[in-house]
Amino acid sequence: MGDDLGEEWWTHEGNSDVSEVEAEEHQEEQPTEKANKKTKAEKRKTDTKEAVKAKKKKKNEQKESVTPQKKEPADDQTPKVKRKRKKKKKTITDVLSSTEPKPGCPSDLQGLITQYFSDKRSVIEQEELKLHDSFFLSSNDLTHSLSSYLKQVCPKWAKIQKQHTEKSSVVLLIVCSSALRTIELIKQLTTFKGEAKAIKLFAKHIKVEEQVKLLQKGVTHIGVGTPGRICALIEKEGLNVCALRYLVLDWNWRDQKLRRMVDIPEIKLDFMKLLESGVLSGCKEGKVKIGLF
Repeated sequence: MGDDLGEEWWTHEGNSDVSEVEAEEHQEEQPTEKANKKTKAEKRKTDTKEAVKAKKKKKNEQKESVTPQKKEPADDQTPKVKRKRKKKKKTITDVLSSTEPKPGCPSDLQGLITQYFSDKRSVIEQEELKLHDSFFLSSNDLTHSLSSYLKQVCPKWAKIQKQHTEKSSVVLLIVCSSALRTIELIKQLTTFKGEAKAIKLFAKHIKVEEQVKLLQKGVTHIGVGTPGRICALIEKEGLNVCALRYLVLDWNWRDQKLRRMVDIPEIKLDFMKLLESGVLSGCKEGKVKIGLF
């Protein structure tokens, strides 16, 4: 039998130990190779992560370089800009709306006359324009209607209207700011005027010539109107102030803008002309009395 196996049997039998050793070594090398493979895979993962992070950083740096950052100035370096507020000029409406209405008094009219003629008359002429308290009727204390006020200041009205017989003249002249106000005041005269005749003296829809004819037709006791039309009638001799006894000014009434008659420039100018056209001279002679309603 040993001859049949020949030399191959020896080689296989003699290398059996060697093959076992190599097998063991091979078994021992396998886990180390696996470990090496794991470490290499982990390194690859970390490398890829770091590469991704590096790319992101580059992109961010590029964006920051393209878009310049707005530098906010320090608190100390910020320029302080002071805005100037324009002060609004106070109008008559603003002043009157914030104050309580006060009834007019003789000193108000005297102050208005002095202020208006201060640069138009000499010192001597201004002294002649001064109105004494004796030239005035009692003023309205804002509690009266027009009829009740006139009954107070004209207690002998029935006798006075009977004595008046001159045409183109009136005994009582009421001065107001507008045509609408004229109509309102004439309606308020119903309980006072009695048999006296009243006429409207304003420019709206009525010509001067028509009013001159009305005054010439018959006796008129009361005239109610605006300063402009009254001055025009006096200039054309359609209205005579020689018979005038009472000049009542619609002083305390105010329009929608809270303006009085003398607060409106054009009406104020006509009013001053009216005072110069015989009213002030009549006051000094003791014929005319002025009332502030």
